[in-house]
Amino acid sequence: MPQIYGGRYTAEHNEPFVVFLIGMRVNKLLAVRRWIQTASAMGPMLATLAKHPEKGLLGGETWVRWREIMIVQYWRSYENLERFARDRDDPHLEAWRQFNRAVGSDGSVGIWHETFVVAPGQFETVYGNMPRVGLSAATTHVPVGAGRGTARERLRGEVYNAAECQQGV
Repeated sequence: MPQIYGGRYTAEHNEPFVVFLIGMRVNKLLAVRRWIQTASAMGPMLATLAKHPEKGLLGGETWVRWREIMIVQYWRSYENLERFARDRDDPHLEAWRQFNRAVGSDGSVGIWHETFVVAPGQFETVYGNMPRVGLSAATTHVPVGAGRGTARERLRGEVYNAAECQQGV
């Protein structure tokens, strides 16, 4: 059982990073061979990244719900993520080719990803009575204390204001 940290904690990271969400959805339950092949392609990728931290993966977690699997990953940079995705010596490129050959656009399995580049001070986290999860497991896990007590303080006061951005402020 993971260690539970009583009280409130936050993640601390003073460099840019990337949040990468990737998932698959089983659209046709009877297409077992296609979705098993798609789901099993992630294992070698995660094993490679665990064995080679220099490739830039800071950490991540897998989430499963009916018909869907999602992985939340934290990367050191977009360049690291892109290099891993395109490198012929890493398992992603071949898995992508196999998916396109086996599934293509037949609709049996859906795949998706979203990528977010996060600047220092442009994220906020809080974990209450939790084990290290999410960004705090991938970076530095610190107690909420002076200067980190509110969401605005954890964001260093640099809160995105859509109205100001639209007005060019």
